[in-house]
Amino acid sequence: MTNPQFPIYVVSKGRWDTRFTMKALEKMKVPYYVIIDKNEYKEYAKVIDKEKLLIEPKKYKEQYDMFWKDDIKTTGPGSSRNFAWEHSMKNGFKWHWVMDDNIRKFFRLNRNWKLPVADGTILKAAEDFTLRYNNVAISGLNYHSFCPAHQHYPPFIINTRIYSCLLIRNDIPYRWRGRYNEDTDLSLRVLKDGWCTIQFNAFLQGKLPTQELKGGNTDQFYALEGTYKKSKMLYEMHPDVVRMVWKFGRCHHHVDYRPFKKNRLKKKKGLKIPKKIDSYGMKLTKLKALNT
Repeated sequence: MTNPQFPIYVVSKGRWDTRFTMKALEKMKVPYYVIIDKNEYKEYAKVIDKEKLLIEPKKYKEQYDMFWKDDIKTTGPGSSRNFAWEHSMKNGFKWHWVMDDNIRKFFRLNRNWKLPVADGTILKAAEDFTLRYNNVAISGLNYHSFCPAHQHYPPFIINTRIYSCLLIRNDIPYRWRGRYNEDTDLSLRVLKDGWCTIQFNAFLQGKLPTQELKGGNTDQFYALEGTYKKSKMLYEMHPDVVRMVWKFGRCHHHVDYRPFKKNRLKKKKGLKIPKKIDSYGMKLTKLKALNT
């Protein structure tokens, strides 16, 4: 079994009963931390090993860049993600993973089959591929639902947004900000400064839709405010590449990633890539039953 070399942080709020990502990682025997609010510690400690629980220090919420100045004090997951960033650096790591708490499974996409994985090998493979290059700031796994099995997808694409399951380089000069669309904002800032992002299609995350599961941002503001404010904030952050559109009966944002096609991956000097395909020991196994 191969596990990732960099720490994994799951930001969770009000979801100690479901804890989908935590359960998935435990089945895969992949180590992780969970970042929680102090007032929810007792609930999470009943179902998760206390050594895995990290309480977000108050200062991260107090110092968080909300982007908008209004009466809403909720930071969303961004402040906890900043804490994860600093925690990984203090422990000597050059990269870290940060994940949402509603990922049910992880998959390998191969020959149009989306196959559930039994350990952390795909995360280690994603790390190794990312580390081939000098100028990658963020990489991550695409959504399972965004890669229909009847269509063709390349193993990865570059210079787009990375959502919900991110591998972040620690020494880049950015931090999370805003209470909406933080993933897209961070991706756009690194792309505008000439960095690259890598989104893996070969490795996928089975994330639930954002507003489907109670807890997290769903209870904090999405259920109350709808999608207008989250689209408007991103537009005000990046009016040069974002526009607001109306579709599916509600307001959305549309991002134009074409300006970043000029950002090219730069291989590290002396890098030798074997011609032989390395499957990292992964094997296709037929299971008697598969939990859904």
